[in-house]
Amino acid sequence: MIELKNLRQNYGSRTVVDVDALTLPEGGLTSIIGPNGAGKSSLLGMIAGLQRPTRGQVILDGQDILRMPRNRFARRLAVLRQDNSINARLTVRDLVGFGRYPHSRGRLNACDVRHIAHAIKLVALEEYQHSFLDEMSGGQRQRAFIAMVLAQNTEYALFDEPLNSLDIKHAVGIMQLLRRAVDQHGKTAIVVLHDLNFAARHSDRIIAMRDGKIIADGKPENVITTDVLSKIYDMKLNVLKQQNKQIVDVFGK
Repeated sequence: MIELKNLRQNYGSRTVVDVDALTLPEGGLTSIIGPNGAGKSSLLGMIAGLQRPTRGQVILDGQDILRMPRNRFARRLAVLRQDNSINARLTVRDLVGFGRYPHSRGRLNACDVRHIAHAIKLVALEEYQHSFLDEMSGGQRQRAFIAMVLAQNTEYALFDEPLNSLDIKHAVGIMQLLRRAVDQHGKTAIVVLHDLNFAARHSDRIIAMRDGKIIADGKPENVITTDVLSKIYDMKLNVLKQQNKQIVDVFGK
């Protein structure tokens, strides 16, 4: 379980995250939504230990993550950041292999090789596994980074806008993949998303943010509503229901 206590992040005099308390139990897919500047990525960065909070704590398994040994933490939680860049010239397989570092410390064994192959297969990059990243499209590189996170095989997997650069086919495939990881392998996925329809369709829980604060938190049917979305986005978004799922009509009158 992940617990946030009195969590605050300031950039100078500006407060970008202000969350009194939040609990993220094991299991399920949680989406974090909100407009640009809402604090979504900053919140995810603090949960992932990438940003030190100005105040408060992130607690994992009863311990402040900033006091946990880094290798132990990396075996429990993996993160895909929004700004992924690699300076070295690597193949897909090389990159995905980095996900096994917390387990192998760079000395890959047969178990690591199986996890790498499985992760590459999950994102449908088998035929490109020996290709260099700088020779691939943005969408293919994004899938390779997602495979690296999956290969880490942690209980918690955090994704900051994982659908960036993906066409609709692969965006659908990645969300279905995360859904299977949760349902079939008991993983816990926390995902920052801009696409409200993907959030509504695939999430167990949605956290809606604005101005660094949590405005709504609950099941999709309780968060993806016209009233809640209007408060968050400053515009009227019609919410329809189709096959028991909410559909956001951004062009509705």
